[in-house]
Amino acid sequence: MGPVNWLAVVLAAALALAIGIVWNGPVFRSGRQLISGNGERASGFVVAGVVLLISSIMLGHSFARIGAETLAVKPWLYFMQTGGVAIAFVIPSVWLTHLRNRTEPMRRVIDCAFWLVAYLAMGLVFWILA
Repeated sequence: MGPVNWLAVVLAAALALAIGIVWNGPVFRSGRQLISGNGERASGFVVAGVVLLISSIMLGHSFARIGAETLAVKPWLYFMQTGGVAIAFVIPSVWLTHLRNRTEPMRRVIDCAFWLVAYLAMGLVFWILA
């Protein structure tokens, strides 16, 4: 196992958080923000950042296990890994939660698309900083 690229881990989580802020603000102007709360906004951003950091750490560990040599000759693995986690685990969880809460279908699609874009962006950071 190679070393974890900790710079990529932190930057990937930060980029995903930034995408979430923009996605749920100016892009879709849904009135919903990534973090909602009554005066608890700062702590909400910290929680979202920690959750994304945990995901990014897991991805960084996964890429370290695959190895720099393999990733150098197969760079598409960055996107297969990150997109695969989003498609196989995160998006179904988000979709089922929205379904249970009877969220309108377009909101479900928008939220699930965010997670795919965020995870692929994390893969991009790992690839660039490899």
